[in-house]
Amino acid sequence: MVKRIITVLNKEVRGLHEAAYLLAFFSFLSQLLALGRDRMLAHIFGAGQSLDIYYAAFKIPDFITAFIASAVSISVLVPFIVERLGKSYEDEKRFVDSLFTVFLSAMVVASVIAFIAAPIILSYIYPGLTVAAHGELVLLTRILLLQPILLGISNFLGGITQAHQRFVAYAISPVVYNLGIVIGIAVLLPIAGLPGIVYGVLIGSTLHLLLQLPFIVERKLLPAVIRKIDWQATRKVFLLSLPRTCALSLSSISLIALTSFASKMIEGSISVFSFAWNLQSVTLSVVGVSYSLAAFPTLSRYFTEGSLDKFAESIVLSLRHIIFWTIPITVLFIVLRAQVVRTVLGSGNFDWNDTRLTAASLAIFTVSALAQAVILLLVRGYYAAGMTKKPLIINAIGAVLIVVVSYLSLLFFNTSTFFASFIESLLRVEGIQGTSVLMLSLGYTIAMLINALVLWFIFARDFKGVSSIIGDVFWKTFAASIIMGTVAYESLNLFDKIFDITTLIGIFLQGLFAGIIGILAGIIILKLLKSKELSDVWTTLHTKVTKVKMVVSEQDIH
Repeated sequence: MVKRIITVLNKEVRGLHEAAYLLAFFSFLSQLLALGRDRMLAHIFGAGQSLDIYYAAFKIPDFITAFIASAVSISVLVPFIVERLGKSYEDEKRFVDSLFTVFLSAMVVASVIAFIAAPIILSYIYPGLTVAAHGELVLLTRILLLQPILLGISNFLGGITQAHQRFVAYAISPVVYNLGIVIGIAVLLPIAGLPGIVYGVLIGSTLHLLLQLPFIVERKLLPAVIRKIDWQATRKVFLLSLPRTCALSLSSISLIALTSFASKMIEGSISVFSFAWNLQSVTLSVVGVSYSLAAFPTLSRYFTEGSLDKFAESIVLSLRHIIFWTIPITVLFIVLRAQVVRTVLGSGNFDWNDTRLTAASLAIFTVSALAQAVILLLVRGYYAAGMTKKPLIINAIGAVLIVVVSYLSLLFFNTSTFFASFIESLLRVEGIQGTSVLMLSLGYTIAMLINALVLWFIFARDFKGVSSIIGDVFWKTFAASIIMGTVAYESLNLFDKIFDITTLIGIFLQGLFAGIIGILAGIIILKLLKSKELSDVWTTLHTKVTKVKMVVSEQDIH
């Protein structure tokens, strides 16, 4: 049984759609667990100080991950591994060991420094917290400093597995990560309090790492700490990764700034922001991340081989399907936002006001879903092509814009009664305290839209013939999505008279049936518009995904 599981984990999956749908399927499972995790947290704590502390505790560890682990992430590592696949095993192993030694050393040093400096750093970032809350925040942050090391090693190994077209283990990893957190909430929280949840995070991170090991061990690529480091290869990797590391670090800092703003608002603002952020991340994880991850090894291989036409075709194909999936999901999230939030989070201490604020924040965040997915793919396209300066500059400007626009929006919201009333009326949150937190979502969304547009125009200029092809799928999908959203909205009013929406099951069924009717309307419109993407999806689901062919290499046979 164990051998059979390991065999499945080590199988090779070829083809963009097969790999993307495999990643999307397990990403969806992971998101279901994540939503279950958030529901448990919302039920127990509500949007209050305890969850503010919990979510704030991740920010320094996340920054370390962005600042150091991103240097050897999949986006950076895969092209170097692909380049060495045709060479000797010794060359690949020496490269892996050298990079791992430098990376692990840097990660441990950074975590130790952060452990010592945490009280000072956190007091500057979150000045709005009480002394008692600050003490608990420091404790949770120090425990979580193990997470960047565990996930950093796991993602390092994941880069090796993906370069070899092994997607299964990496696809399952987020599922077991969230499973670990759920265990922390259900089992360890009653025993140890908030630190119990954090221990669950470490359990999930460990499981995430362990799943990468079977293939790595089988190929004898388990990295080791060595003294004789190949500094030439290591320096090349870190120089290439420097722009991406800087961009991710700035993005991480911008999110820290937003939660810092939230810490000065009413209690629970960080929680509302984080819940809405997690919900809007579902689309990005299931669609954007899946396609960008599936395409990246192929893009790297095409560029390495000099097949620039195929490189461009892979980008276009991924973009078309990202647009096809993301726009309809965005519209449904906006229309059904209250039903989504109430179904996922609405129980226990998470009251109706928390629901309305989170739903409003989710609606604003969701507007940037396509922009985030496009940025993710195009940046990886640039990295696969070895072009790192352009995405660095654009994303760095985007990170600065997030903070600046959020701050200005917040300032305008607090000084302009007309603007505040307009936003509250538009999103139906009149009479609720803490609506200023919506300006953080608004600032982020505006910055992402600007970032995506600039990146898109530059990418289209660098790779000719892309924009005209993408325009066709965009307008067809947009038109179908508007009709889908309208039908879903009208259906809400219909089912409002049928179901008791004061109950969980009632509001769930209202959203479910309204969503289904809207989706059917969207499919009909796409069919009438002769959407190629709809045809591709049907073909893939009907003839490929249900019969996924795992390609077995000669090494697997022997």
